This record gives sequence, structure tokens and C-alpha cells, in this order.
Amino acid sequence: MENRQQWGSRYGFIMAAVGSAVGLGNIWRFPAVAYENGGGAFFLPYLFALLTAGIPILIMEFTIGHKYRGSAPLSLFRINKKAEWLGWWQVLISFVICTYYAVIVAWAIKYTIYSFGTQWGSDPSKFLFGKVLKLSDKPGEIGSLVPGVVIPLLFVWAVTLFVLYRGVSKGIEKLNKIFLPTLVVMFMIIVVRAVTLDGAVEGLNAFFKPNWDMIFNGKVWIAAYGQIFFSLSIGFAIMLTYSSYLPKKSDISNNAFITAFANSGFELLAGIGVFAALGFMAKQQGVPIDEVVSSGIGLAFVVFPSIINEFPGINGLFGVLFFLSLVFAGMTSLISIVETFVAGIQEKFRISRTKAVLSGGLLATVISLLFATNGGLYLLDVVDYFINNFGVVLAGLVEVLLIAWFFKELNGLQSHANGVSDLRIGSWWKVCISFVTPLVLGYMMFDNIRQNLKQNYENYPTSLILYAGLFIVGATIVIAFILSVKGWKSSANTVEKKEVA
Repeated sequence: MENRQQWGSRYGFIMAAVGSAVGLGNIWRFPAVAYENGGGAFFLPYLFALLTAGIPILIMEFTIGHKYRGSAPLSLFRINKKAEWLGWWQVLISFVICTYYAVIVAWAIKYTIYSFGTQWGSDPSKFLFGKVLKLSDKPGEIGSLVPGVVIPLLFVWAVTLFVLYRGVSKGIEKLNKIFLPTLVVMFMIIVVRAVTLDGAVEGLNAFFKPNWDMIFNGKVWIAAYGQIFFSLSIGFAIMLTYSSYLPKKSDISNNAFITAFANSGFELLAGIGVFAALGFMAKQQGVPIDEVVSSGIGLAFVVFPSIINEFPGINGLFGVLFFLSLVFAGMTSLISIVETFVAGIQEKFRISRTKAVLSGGLLATVISLLFATNGGLYLLDVVDYFINNFGVVLAGLVEVLLIAWFFKELNGLQSHANGVSDLRIGSWWKVCISFVTPLVLGYMMFDNIRQNLKQNYENYPTSLILYAGLFIVGATIVIAFILSVKGWKSSANTVEKKEVA
């Protein structure tokens, strides 16, 4: 569409793309993954994965969005009518992710407030599960809404939908220009303080000390590819949607490299801060580092409050900085996730952006309340595991196979990217997309299936696995096909074809 919204500047687009990539996983997932997979030695497979999968897929998705100028469903429809369902599948995966991701941001907001006076007390674990989440004893029981979570959750959605209502340049771009630099500054302060704590050196040594024996372990390489894949927001429509708002003359390849390395730089920064703090905690408790290493929700809302309790002075300030960092990282990612289905709804049904934001956003808000119940954490854990490992990974695998092998689009995409970029991509890019990425993602899917056939994830009840895991993933695929049945309005389709040409 000729009147399609655009980013106000290249800097604004890069801030938004990096803001999407830099999320909660950078802070609470990467440090533990690196430590458990060889420490300093992990950076070799990590860099290899970045160059052979992360950046190539990022270039591919940037190019598709920029060339075909539409949301994921519309851009893939223009490549081939039979590919539209894949776009909707990716959009629906994003929809599912945003419903629980918003809840985690809401927790971070609460903990920012709790940081004043370290209100979680001497037992952060009991505080989180008992007082904050009011977690039910039995996984699978939904229970009732927890008001203390619902209120900040509604605030998160109000801010998100307002920013999206404001549009691409006036909303998303402006927020990222403020939030991302502020996030980096806040986390730098945390890192500087953490590395000066007693025991920080031991923590950093544990993080960076290479275990070269693990380099020959295939699981380490798969872990590296998995981290890159999940961290860069690839495979579920975000980068494709964001790049569709780029001006016609945009340096796609350079933007991809900048986005990828900026994301990895923040992951390294997070690793330094987290392990310096973990080293301090281990020293205070007189235990080895491996006894305090954690990841995910446990690291953020149990281990870090325990660390903050031990800080020698101004504990509250560093609590506020840490949890505000989670809020800012979470919000920039959440907004990018929601934008994928706002764009898809707007273009498919030819409605205004306001109606798309309200209809899609309010539905997501209502569904997210399920994760603000007594059994919300169990539900969140299962949905997150299955939608990422069986949704995002499989959708990414299907995407590269369709683009590279079935529709044979790589030559056209390469020509388009090289035509607008200073940094030209060559045969290495096509080899990575055609062979390396499919092999790795294919093995990841095989390994996921193998592990889940052995036993239920986290030994959860089969009923919870079925309705919160497999059913959700299956439903995204079925609904994707249903949405692709409805045709695009001919007038819009004609305009878009002219633009692509």
C-alpha cells in the first residue's frame, strides 16, 4: 500500500528491531545456557550459530518484509498463495506468546515496587509462590484470579495497546528510542556494581572459564543454535513485519548484522552482570557457584531478590534497577510481538489500525487473565515450553524449507537484498538457509519429540500437557489454515502487486 506506515529513521528501525530481540531471555536464559554448555568455550558454537543461522534468517526475513511490503500472512501470500497459512501460523504463535509474556512483565512491575524496602523478606521463594502468585498446590488447577497480578497486567496491556494505537513511528519507534538506551544504562549500572562485589571474580571465572571438552558435544552446538534462534525473534513474524515498514531504500544486510550483534552484545553484558552477582551470593553463603546458578523465573524472582538482600547498602536501588530492566526489556519485546497480529488483522480484514489494536489486543488481554490465576504459573510454563519448542522451531523449519526448496525464492531475495544494501550477501547465505538451518532445526525438532516421548515435561500431568501444550500448538496450525481460506480483497491485492513489481 502506498500509504503504508514507515519508520521515521533507520536508527528508529534498528532500535525497534534490537528492542524486540533484547528481551527477558537475554537476561535470564543466556547466562545459564552459556555456563551449562562449556562456559567460555560456548562462545565458539554461539558465534558460529549466529553467523550460519541467526544472521542469515534475519536477512531473509528482513528481505521478505521489505520486498513484499506486508504483514507475515500477506507477504508470504505474495510469494506464493499456498504459503499464506504459514504467515498466519507465525502470527498465531506470536499471539499465544504475548498472552503469557505480558504476565511476566506484570510480575516485574510488582517486584520493582517490592524493591523499596526489599518487601520479599528473607525467603523470596515463599514470597513469590505464596504471597504474589498464590500458587495452587496441584498443577492443572486454574483456580481464581489473583488481584495482585491482574492489576499490573491490565496496566501492561493499557500501555502496550496505547503505543500500538499511536502507530509505527509515533508509537513503537518513540518508545524504543527511550526504553532501549535507558535499559542499557540501567543494566550497565547493575554490571558495574556487581563486578565490584566480593566474590564477583569467582563468578566471572565460572562464566568465562572454557571447558573445551564440551566443544565436541553435539548438544552444546544445538544449545547454541537454540539460543540464537529464540533470542533474535526469528521464526514468528516479528522481524518480517517490522521490516515491511522500512523505506524502499534501506540497507537490509547491514541492519541485520547490527541487530544481531547488538543483541549478542547485550547477552554478554547480561552474563557478566548475572554471574558477578551469583559469585557474590555464593561467597556470602559459602557454597560453590554451581549451587546458586539458575535461569528463568527462578533466577529473576527468587535468586536475584536473595542477592539483593545481601547487597552491602542501597539494596532497594539495585532492586529497582534490575526489575525495571526486566520491565523495559519485556515491554519492547511484547510490543513487537503484538504488532505482528495487529498488522495481520488490519490487512486481512481491511479495518483501521485502531480497530485492529482493540480487537486483537482486547482478546489477548482477556486470554492472558488465565495466567493471572492461582494455577497460572503451571499453565505458563507448559504453554511457553510447547509453543517455543514445537511451535517456533517447527514454524522456522517450515519457513526455510518453503522459501529455499519449494518456492525457490532465494535468488530473488538475494538480488533484492543486494540491490538495496552496501554489504552484499553471497553463496554462504544460500548455503546456510538451504542446508545448515534446516538440518539444525530438524534435529532440534527430533530431539524435542524424543525427549517428550520419554516422559512428560517436568513430570506434569498428562491432561495439562495435552490441553496447555499439544492442543495449543495444534490449534495455531488449524486456525492458520482457516484464516488463509478467506481471500484478500482484490483492490488491495492489486495495489500490493504493483508495489512489489
